Amino acid sequence: MPPSAPDSQSSEQRQRPVVLRPTAPIVPAGNISGRALILVIAIMSFLSCLTVGITTMVVATAESWQSQISREVTIQIKPAEGLDMDAALQQVRSAVMAVPGVTTATIVDRAATERLLAPWLGDGFDIDTLPVPRLVILSVGGETAPDYERLRQVLADTVPEAVLDDHRTWTDRLVAMARTMSLFGFLILGLMLAATALTVIFATRGVMAGNRHIIEVLHFVGAETGFIAGQFQRRFFLIGLKGAAIGGGAATLLFAALAIWQTFTRATPLNDQATALFGQFLLPAGGYLGIALVILIIAAMTTLTSRYTVMRAVREIDRLRADPSLVGIS
Repeated sequence: MPPSAPDSQSSEQRQRPVVLRPTAPIVPAGNISGRALILVIAIMSFLSCLTVGITTMVVATAESWQSQISREVTIQIKPAEGLDMDAALQQVRSAVMAVPGVTTATIVDRAATERLLAPWLGDGFDIDTLPVPRLVILSVGGETAPDYERLRQVLADTVPEAVLDDHRTWTDRLVAMARTMSLFGFLILGLMLAATALTVIFATRGVMAGNRHIIEVLHFVGAETGFIAGQFQRRFFLIGLKGAAIGGGAATLLFAALAIWQTFTRATPLNDQATALFGQFLLPAGGYLGIALVILIIAAMTTLTSRYTVMRAVREIDRLRADPSLVGIS
């Protein structure tokens, strides 16, 4: 007698492999509408990365100026009655070359001096009829720095009308400017990050209001506070990372576009001023590192603020369960 059909079907069902379907997340993605929050985080991240990039470029430009100024020293010879200017220039040049630390000494000739004064005095003036000082430019550096007091003493013994300018005043001003710009940059960056944190806190509270029933159910069935906070902070970490990456990428593209514009734009007063202040719009390595750090800070801050908000909501639920009379009291 042939076996019954139900027995054969049941044996086939027992032999079929069990397929496990992926479980749905405890916090549905649709319950957290993060588009508006991503946009806000992207804007704040963009402004923060702009601040970091501009501060980095200004500081790098100031350091470049300081390095260039510190490698050159200027000697100015003032005209005086009975002074042979050409002979004095040669004497000064020969005397300072004997001082250790001075690599070159270049006399600014008459033609170069006239070109320097042409924007103020016009073309065709006679330099001999004006009490115009002459310059000797020294290149310093190498293994040993020159002794500026010895340089001044050598000049006083050789040509008393010669005055040494080591540009220390300008160097000190550049250092002060760089420090001030760095301070303001970090201050603005701190305000941006604080505003981002407040935005995330308020947005998280709004999300918690719409998902409070999920928190209550999870908490009532015995889920620990850390587990509940982890379910929400994972979502907010992705939201914060995505928004910060968009803002940081937009800031990087902006700097790249400005660098291309500066390269292909003809010389204009605006371009010259921008180049003088910021240099080339090419972020140094520190600028890219700062932008990456801002992205990570904003993502971590979004995660931590969401975790703190969820844990605070759980504590509030516990407080209401312990004292039902507080229900309805805000």
